[in-house]
Amino acid sequence: MINKGVLAVVSGFSGAGKGTLMKALLERYDNYALSISATTRSPRPGEADGREYFFVSRERFEEMIKAGQLIEYARYVENYYGTPREYVINQMDAGKDVILEIEIQGALKIKSQFPQALLLFVMPPSAAELRERLTSRGTETAEVIKNRLKRALEEAEGIENYDYILINDKVEDCVRQMHQIIQDHHSRTCNRLEFIENMRTELHQISKR
Repeated sequence: MINKGVLAVVSGFSGAGKGTLMKALLERYDNYALSISATTRSPRPGEADGREYFFVSRERFEEMIKAGQLIEYARYVENYYGTPREYVINQMDAGKDVILEIEIQGALKIKSQFPQALLLFVMPPSAAELRERLTSRGTETAEVIKNRLKRALEEAEGIENYDYILINDKVEDCVRQMHQIIQDHHSRTCNRLEFIENMRTELHQISKR
């Protein structure tokens, strides 16, 4: 019997290193699937449908909303982004642990639909380190960095809703910790309900002999 995979939702401040962590996780371990979002924006050079995103028309996206085919969705700068329910469920049913990177509001929407989902919040060792990481990128203006730090302050108000905090100081250490937390989550009662029910059935049958 294939054990059902875990749905792990990863959030964190811009500059905390979420993308780096998930890339390293997928490279080091083979039982993970990165959730692919659907979007109405046009593909950028080098992007492929079904790899970076599922690229769909606005009409198709709105049909998906009405049909309940999205776990969550949001609209940013005139484009829709959302998580297809079928892709996530199929991967989990195949035994894959699905990793979904999303902001706090979306994470809480998913938790309301999937109470067994694991919520992880990635943070830097300190606010000063976060500012240093944003500045060292060298790709953003001082105003953009200021806005990202302001956004981080707003997001800090919802961190208590997460199951675990991951301090991303050293990537290797943080990746190992993330992997261990997700694997431990498999043994939680809420993720072994089918096993428990099978055990009850077997015990019931045996007790009649």
